[in-house]
Amino acid sequence: MRKVAILTAEEAVDLVKDGDTLCTCGFVGNLLAEALYKAIEKKFLETGSPKNITLFYPASQGSRNGTGGDHFAHEGLVKRVIAGHYNTAPKLGELCLANKCEGYNLPQGTLEYIIRDAAGHRPGTITHVGLGTFVDPRNGGGKINARTTEDLVEVIKIGNEEKLFYKAFPLDIAFLRGTYADEYGNVTLEKEVATIEVTSIAQAVKNNGGKVIVQVEKVVKGGTLDPRLVQIPGIYVHAVVEVVDMKDHEQSVGQEYNPALCGEVRAPEGNVEMTPLTIKKVIGRRAAMELVKDTVVNLGVGTPEYVAQVASEEGIASYMTLTVESGAIGGSPQGGARFGATLNPDAIIDQNSQFDFYDGGGLDMAFLGLAECDEEGNINVSKFGPKIPGCGGFINITQNSKKVFFLGTFTAGGLKEKIEDGKLIIEQEGRQKKFIKQVEQVTFSGKYAIKTEQPVLYITERAVFELKEGGLNLIEVAPGIDIQTQIIDLMDFAPMIDKNVKTMDPRLFSEEKINLKK
Repeated sequence: MRKVAILTAEEAVDLVKDGDTLCTCGFVGNLLAEALYKAIEKKFLETGSPKNITLFYPASQGSRNGTGGDHFAHEGLVKRVIAGHYNTAPKLGELCLANKCEGYNLPQGTLEYIIRDAAGHRPGTITHVGLGTFVDPRNGGGKINARTTEDLVEVIKIGNEEKLFYKAFPLDIAFLRGTYADEYGNVTLEKEVATIEVTSIAQAVKNNGGKVIVQVEKVVKGGTLDPRLVQIPGIYVHAVVEVVDMKDHEQSVGQEYNPALCGEVRAPEGNVEMTPLTIKKVIGRRAAMELVKDTVVNLGVGTPEYVAQVASEEGIASYMTLTVESGAIGGSPQGGARFGATLNPDAIIDQNSQFDFYDGGGLDMAFLGLAECDEEGNINVSKFGPKIPGCGGFINITQNSKKVFFLGTFTAGGLKEKIEDGKLIIEQEGRQKKFIKQVEQVTFSGKYAIKTEQPVLYITERAVFELKEGGLNLIEVAPGIDIQTQIIDLMDFAPMIDKNVKTMDPRLFSEEKINLKK
């Protein structure tokens, strides 16, 4: 085999030409090729080149601190951004919303498939994912701003069924990351928290005649790597960059290396301590009551994380196997910059394979956040005025899970509540209503869920709603809460009210364990 070129980061970014489509890997604060991102940002600021590139990545990249995607947030450097999530690269999102470049937000899992389609020279991805949401071309096609005009998504019919067609496009260059490379360019990822989509990106770029550049911790002698661990074969790789400063190659941004996140060791589980009773724990408890044995689950960040905490406290953590979009199965998913990593995972598969499982209905339950909800049961988590968090894997997960639960407080912004004598007391109502007439952007379609007969619950600290034909149906109310003044009057629409509205289980509002195992 030929020996691979070993370049500095500065030499490697010289390979990026004006107008190239650059595909990068990474998942939040993990697997970021920071040395390469810094080098291309520095070159552009000093020379004005490369310019007008298209930046493409499927997941979220960064930690809201200038890392990851934010290195590209400069007018003129990027002509177009196609990404699944912007929340951890806020400057990049702001650049798009300011109309200073073209911008698209498309489902994370679907972008994974587009990479594979590009590798196989297929025209694109045909799927049901996104129907009825903001990525449906009848609702905007995932375009972020007025400057963005090209349609990347089309509605087609196969037989009598509507589908969405997401166009594939050629990739010119890739910035990837691994742990070790040998002198022939074979790359392993044994110290990374996931393998995500590095193999597919490398194939897509190589098959388009482009250049694959991989940042690694160390270059080793040829033939010394375990071939079973090689995720990027040397035949795909144009050049390798051995990092000079390990700050640019942290396992997760700002985090010490933890071998239990990549299966090198298994960390002790430790004792589970009872967390204080909070409003979010009440929501997590109510959601955890839906758990049954042998379920495969996906948990969103924030309030949904309390489901796992409650399950551990109640001794039913074994009832569910947690999964993460990045490819981890089993173990304990991490948060913050480490979101995408899992402590003591049972398996780590490629991200595109994980989404194959999700899109095919493999999830028994999904617990996601409740940011905005409207009278049709639509949920918005992707755009709020001047902020564009993006959809990430939300659309893939919520459209295809056998059951879906949206968790969050009833109002937001200054909400103050307490639990007293087993009753919920509202001390100060939140300034922002969450249940509004029409959401700004449809990330989850209530109509589509009704059409597919998907069970959906909306769980808050004071009320539980069920999605029915015609909208939301109030089925449970917290003890101490007045339905009219503390629920109905704080909604911009009138929900249906079940004729047998129940009081939420009083155990939810107790400091003691609630014996979910029984």
